[in-house]
Amino acid sequence: MDGVVAEVTDKILSTRSPQITVHKLKLKFFLVPSRCLSIGKSVGLAMVTQKLDAAEFEIMTQKDFSHCTDAHRLLYAKKFNDFVRDCPDAFAGLTRLHLRNMRFGKSDISNILSHCKRLEFLSFFECDEGVRSVLHVEHAQLVELVIIFGKFETVELACLPKLQRMIYRDWQYDDNPLVLGFVPQLSKLSLACPYFSGKTLNLSKLLANAPTVSDLYLEFRSEKIWIQPECSKVLAPVLAKLRFVNLDHLPEECDISWTLFLLEAAPYLEELCITVWDHKCRIESQKSVSKKTDVKWEPSDPHFKQKNLARLTIYGFQSDDNFIGYVRRVIQAAANIREVSLHARKVCPLCFEKFPQAAVRPSSYPRTSEEFGLLREKMTAASATASPIIHFRSLG
Repeated sequence: MDGVVAEVTDKILSTRSPQITVHKLKLKFFLVPSRCLSIGKSVGLAMVTQKLDAAEFEIMTQKDFSHCTDAHRLLYAKKFNDFVRDCPDAFAGLTRLHLRNMRFGKSDISNILSHCKRLEFLSFFECDEGVRSVLHVEHAQLVELVIIFGKFETVELACLPKLQRMIYRDWQYDDNPLVLGFVPQLSKLSLACPYFSGKTLNLSKLLANAPTVSDLYLEFRSEKIWIQPECSKVLAPVLAKLRFVNLDHLPEECDISWTLFLLEAAPYLEELCITVWDHKCRIESQKSVSKKTDVKWEPSDPHFKQKNLARLTIYGFQSDDNFIGYVRRVIQAAANIREVSLHARKVCPLCFEKFPQAAVRPSSYPRTSEEFGLLREKMTAASATASPIIHFRSLG
């Protein structure tokens, strides 16, 4: 198939009129040196002789991540470095790059970025520069960075003046996984990881140089919580522009009231979404090594008010004190809330196929109009100002 991609790429680009702009070129191919070189030379020539607005390489390896050894990753990284060296024109004009299953040497990634001067999007899957390596990222044009797996001890975003979106999932070491340096345009941050160690992250420290974040996604893999609730006075300066928060895969047995620290510290928060779900077919859920415990938190002001929250969404709602009390407390605090959507627990068909013997907690999600009405009264009775529309949305 790589031979076909190389041949078609050459034919299209070599016969196309240089006066006609190529608005988007996207190529997906395996890391086979002879084929890569042919593709790179064709694209590089087009970069020099034609108008090409955007070019994207998605480079696959012959073995997928589950069958890759360290030796494979080192070999794939060497092949890719050779590819970059042999096709400088192609990489000089590249705007999007997806890499996987590569273990680079120290400073290799910095060298690659220096070649890819127009790069706006970079994705690493199972890539690093060695066990407990530190990734130092500087680039003038990069807008989005995605890192999934890999054995970086720390990812340091040193100088990325145009970075707007960052996704970091499944880091291996909890001491200092992410350092945000000069990222003045960062608006969307997505972090997802299971929690096995005794370390927690403080958002006040993590976002100290990134008070521009407006959209925050945190995913906990149904394990213990790795975010430390903080006092609003400490946290408010870095959450001044936060508008959207999504907290995903919170463990079912834990109290969710700790999440209110974000509501108290983010005065302009508009939407809060929470998913409570023990997703059994996730590997982490089956090999959990630590007892999940409640996160303790008390508001600095028990009667705090938040004037901008418009919508609260909960997946995995149950008719118990944990959820009813939480919704009531949010409605009391959010004076202008307009809508509350309460969904039943999510269902994954793979869970039943892979783990038919796994225990499933009984659901107490309301089913009748009488139950809906009673719960609405309980959740809104204590509010003197807010009267949101409360939707019950069963997923069953």
